[in-house]
Amino acid sequence: MLLDATAAGLFPIAPTPFLADGRIDDASVETLISRYLEAGATGVTVLGIMGEAPKLEPEEALSLTARFIAGMGRLPVVVGVSAPGFAAMRWLARAVMEKGAAGVMIAPPPHLRTDDQITGYYAQAVEAIGTDIPFVIQDYPLTLTVQMTPKVIRHVVEQHASCVMLKHEDWPGLEKISALRAFQAEGSMRPISILTGNGGLFLDFEMERGADGAMTGYAFPEMLADVVRLTRAGAREAAHDLFDAHLPLLRYEQQQGVGLAVRKYVLMQRGFIACDAQRRPGAALTARARAEVDYLLARLARHDARAQLSA
Repeated sequence: MLLDATAAGLFPIAPTPFLADGRIDDASVETLISRYLEAGATGVTVLGIMGEAPKLEPEEALSLTARFIAGMGRLPVVVGVSAPGFAAMRWLARAVMEKGAAGVMIAPPPHLRTDDQITGYYAQAVEAIGTDIPFVIQDYPLTLTVQMTPKVIRHVVEQHASCVMLKHEDWPGLEKISALRAFQAEGSMRPISILTGNGGLFLDFEMERGADGAMTGYAFPEMLADVVRLTRAGAREAAHDLFDAHLPLLRYEQQQGVGLAVRKYVLMQRGFIACDAQRRPGAALTARARAEVDYLLARLARHDARAQLSA
């Protein structure tokens, strides 16, 4: 199955589970896949920033991707292939597509500053990987420092038929979604899928602005899937009520530098993975931070039983 502009729902960004000694935790990979399917995932994304992709050896990255492709069945698997050079990007993109990936995600390198530099980069990236591979634009200026305007995104979409999705992570970014959907409505940009990131921090209103779903790694993928489903069903109050109950934990998870550590800790507490270790270099939570997360989980459990941890 190749990724296309109709993609919607929940594509969790998968972390890479590690054992305490830094080896990939194979058993947790299988558990993670199973729990994502139970949560209502309609696809999954691997080798993203949250997946600690730069810390993996090429063979590890390819093997991990193959396991997700096998485990997700007929659901699409998107693979992050961003790299400093196009040779490495091309190798990984072609290799994962041969394994059965649905498409790839490409983030712009941090040194791009002008509109021409951005559009030129994506033109070169498409030339490198091939026009037959569907790709996702990752728009994440908070981390990547590259500012892509709606017009730049439209240019990339219109110039490259293989561009089928935007991973929207601008902040604030609600107006960007509205602008892109306005381009689509007036006929100046063909339809694309828009899935949103930022841990889901703005998912409630992003869905109302025209997003098709979520592509992020918040440790309660079930909540993300439910907010997407409820919003699309017109159950606005129910969607916001559920989202609001999770907001304190979402906010805590968004702290720069420790966000992945928080996510992995919660996923470990929930049984998605066995260990919250990151491959070095990586941040770790202090005992006090863990206690704060435990407190937030206990408060969340009053409103969402899925946050109730077994003793």
